[in-house]
Amino acid sequence: MIRILATDLDRTLLPNGSWPPDSGAIELFNELTRKHEVLVVYVTGRNLALSENAIREFGIRYPDVLIGDVGTSIRKYVDGSWQADSGWDAHVRKSSPHWDAEAIRREVTGIDGLSEQEREHCGPFKQSYYVQHDRNEDILKRVDERVKGKFDEVIVYSYDSQSGDGLLDFLPNSATKQTALEYIAEEFGADKTDVVFCGDSGNDVFPLTAGFSGVLVRNADEQLVANVKQASATNPELRLYFAKGGFKGLNGYYTSGVIEGAYHYGIFGDAG
Repeated sequence: MIRILATDLDRTLLPNGSWPPDSGAIELFNELTRKHEVLVVYVTGRNLALSENAIREFGIRYPDVLIGDVGTSIRKYVDGSWQADSGWDAHVRKSSPHWDAEAIRREVTGIDGLSEQEREHCGPFKQSYYVQHDRNEDILKRVDERVKGKFDEVIVYSYDSQSGDGLLDFLPNSATKQTALEYIAEEFGADKTDVVFCGDSGNDVFPLTAGFSGVLVRNADEQLVANVKQASATNPELRLYFAKGGFKGLNGYYTSGVIEGAYHYGIFGDAG
């Protein structure tokens, strides 16, 4: 049976938030995933260049698969180089025929409190914005009035606790963190419950509540925790684990929460 450990990067696997990280946790993650021959998947909003920056800066291992740009790109790391998954692009174009990033861009131009992110954070399947967080309800209402349901899109809002910005992504409804991970699970012949997914913030809610074995690191955003608990109350069969620290001397934040959750689901041997 193939074991897949998928994790978000920023403030999930990467200790780049305001909570204290465990020293040596990243080295332990690298060691355990290699020792137990786990298929490692990074599922991130970062593009390829920013993902490689994270690998260099924090010393995390190269993944087997990189789901980047909030699920809109898939690459495999083979023999020291990246290989784009062209089948994914074709799948998205066929599955979301009305998707049009430029049309969405035109529709939301002029909404006060909404500013387009730098072009390197946008792409053919991703149109992204910064949102004035203290006005997000009104801004998102205006966005819905102009866009919702017109472009085979999904609208994902999250909050960056470090910058204080709201983050808004328009994606094809067939190209999200959830659907990209489902695509990878199917490719490798893994049942969804055999895929562990770890997250911390708003755009992780879909994979956490899609039937994978979910892990919320201890520093997970309060709104995400509330949304996930609400989903669990509606669907008690969801598999969810909330890292709490105290396991093997780890505090449960970031990488330590990923390791704790992986042990809980038996990825590294018997459940802890």
